[in-house]
Amino acid sequence: MKLIAAMSGGVDSAVAAARAHEEGHEVIGVHLALSKNPQKYRSGARGCCTVEDSHDARRAADRIGIPFYIWDMSDEFHQGVVEDFLSEYQSGRTPNPCLRCNEKIKFAAVLDRARAMGFDGVVTGHYAQIRDASIDGLSFRAMYRAIDPAKDQSYVLAVLNGEQLNGAFFPLGDTTKEKIREEAKRRNLAVAAKPDSHDICFVPSGDNAGWLRERLGSETGAIIDESGEKLGEHRGAYTYTVGQRRGLGITKPREDGAPRYVLRIEPISNTVVVGERDSLAITEIIGERVIWCGPAPKAAMSGADSGSARGLVQVRAHGKAIGCSYTMVGGSDRDEDRDVNGKKIRITCDEPIYGLAPGQGAVLYDGDRVVGSSTVLETR
Repeated sequence: MKLIAAMSGGVDSAVAAARAHEEGHEVIGVHLALSKNPQKYRSGARGCCTVEDSHDARRAADRIGIPFYIWDMSDEFHQGVVEDFLSEYQSGRTPNPCLRCNEKIKFAAVLDRARAMGFDGVVTGHYAQIRDASIDGLSFRAMYRAIDPAKDQSYVLAVLNGEQLNGAFFPLGDTTKEKIREEAKRRNLAVAAKPDSHDICFVPSGDNAGWLRERLGSETGAIIDESGEKLGEHRGAYTYTVGQRRGLGITKPREDGAPRYVLRIEPISNTVVVGERDSLAITEIIGERVIWCGPAPKAAMSGADSGSARGLVQVRAHGKAIGCSYTMVGGSDRDEDRDVNGKKIRITCDEPIYGLAPGQGAVLYDGDRVVGSSTVLETR
């Protein structure tokens, strides 16, 4: 097959490209330039997609013996990830930029370009597995968790639809990170000991709140409890997130000294509502932007009045997956027009989830198989 290897400049994508090449595929290495001015994004070992990373990717491609190119994806990245990040926070939601980057850039723009150039798919260093599956006599390529639970990235890849999975290749899903570093060393790849990237690549300082204030302003507003009593002031409601307990700026602490938690952000009134931890407990999620990583479960498509499907739901990249039932519904009681298809998903959890914010991802599993995902619209 002819494959594009997306090379970030890290050890994982380098080994993935090397494995694909060693298997006899025709592989071309590509590094994605995500900023017109890369120095605006994080540099050094903390980030990804920097000038240093492009050099590391080129050296790895030379060592493997494959052609190497840099693709300018800065416009797509700014519009699909950075602007989305700003808009979501401004609306009082908590986005996950890695989900949007995988959806809009790595497996939409890149895969579309690769196919237009005659390539069969895209190889990445993500930790997940692609295997053949069969349900009700229908065979399809399905995504499963990686064998290394500490590195499993199936959660942030659950935004891929079945057609995109047909063109996605994850050679590392059957290997632990420790073994990948050992393999990189055997292959004499200079990135063998390079630290993993983390945090948000387009926030240079790592200070999300400060970065948001620079772009959205710092309009002050009230911090209130559930009764409406003012407890303090904030410098931008969008710098808070549901479940937060530290750095709230409360000037009226509780008499018993118990902590307060952010319960919700109300952008219209520019207020942050805080309360007790028990008030964070939710058992129902209404999700929008539903994406199925393969055939949609028939039970879920029949509607709330006819039944529901069973599975597991995970709401954080490395959080606990809990039992749930889910079904497609016509919408929520509020914000009916957020989904152009008019369809949302209702996920009922077997046990409470704490601190889940609108804008985050809710990923559905059948055992270790990824069934699909949605973006949290509201919780109950």
